[in-house]
Amino acid sequence: MSVGQELLDVPFPEMVASMGQGIADAQNQLDMNSVKVAKVLAETEIEVVPAITRTITADGEVEYSSADAIDVSLIQAGMFPTFYQFSEATIEVEMDIKTTTERETSIDVSAGAKFGYGLWSARVDIDVSHNRKFGKEVHGTSKLKTTMVPVPEPPYLFPEVLTVDNRPSPDE
Repeated sequence: MSVGQELLDVPFPEMVASMGQGIADAQNQLDMNSVKVAKVLAETEIEVVPAITRTITADGEVEYSSADAIDVSLIQAGMFPTFYQFSEATIEVEMDIKTTTERETSIDVSAGAKFGYGLWSARVDIDVSHNRKFGKEVHGTSKLKTTMVPVPEPPYLFPEVLTVDNRPSPDE
């Protein structure tokens, strides 16, 4: 198998699809968590003094008076849940492929001769062997990286607060 084929066999489309589905599932869980926090903040009440009046008297003394405390939800007091969204997703794939081929040829030559009684003989022995070794190492790493950022709460999740002042004006 060639190096190019090894790179083509990396299941990149499946990695992208899995990452996308994972981000969608995580985004849903983040949104549902923010909704749960919003419900808790809406249901939890605290006592708040809505106004403190500072009066400087004619002789220069400063007097303070406060309005009666009222119960308000944490949302009414200005605490809002944080919403997040994934702003970036990155997939990095690295692959190192190393192939090796070794050839080894071994030749053994030996010769021998015999003489005796008017006869002689000779021999030559040749032993040839070939070895071929293939090696392959594949190292791969992948890295999935996501970035989340806080975003403003949905605009219609919290109503706009209008103040109507029905007190008579000082001129009346």
